[in-house]
Amino acid sequence: MLHRELVVESKARGTIRFFRRHSLLHAGTHRVVALKTLVRARHRLRTAESAVRRLRQELRAQELRRLRGATPREAICGAFRDNCRDAVDVAWCESRLQTTAQNGQYLGLFQMGTMARQRFGHGPSAWEQATAAHRYFVYAGSNWGPWNCKPSRGYS
Repeated sequence: MLHRELVVESKARGTIRFFRRHSLLHAGTHRVVALKTLVRARHRLRTAESAVRRLRQELRAQELRRLRGATPREAICGAFRDNCRDAVDVAWCESRLQTTAQNGQYLGLFQMGTMARQRFGHGPSAWEQATAAHRYFVYAGSNWGPWNCKPSRGYS
């Protein structure tokens, strides 16, 4: 469904681009047909853009529902994407992938301290903890400096 709407959107953009580059809108014999075609293309574009936005929101909502009930490994990979392997290594070292892990003030999968939890968030689910840790990771310059444990492939 999303693919179909993206194709419609692309074709409508192409039609609009065509009429911007060519003089058919100014030529007397083709002007009326060209204007009608352009109006239809603009309408199709608005409709397709709206459908694409709605479908993408639905897909994001489905993904969030899936990830909220995800295992720690799935949640970490969903949050960290390209850094999945390193993030799982760090979380394994910090908490053995246990969302309930605690060491003094440090809690959760990534053993985030009180200040880090206040700033980047926290929650009982693996997804909430992984997304909070990812926010911290990005804030730290996309490196593992804030954590005692580092990825097994070396510091990054």
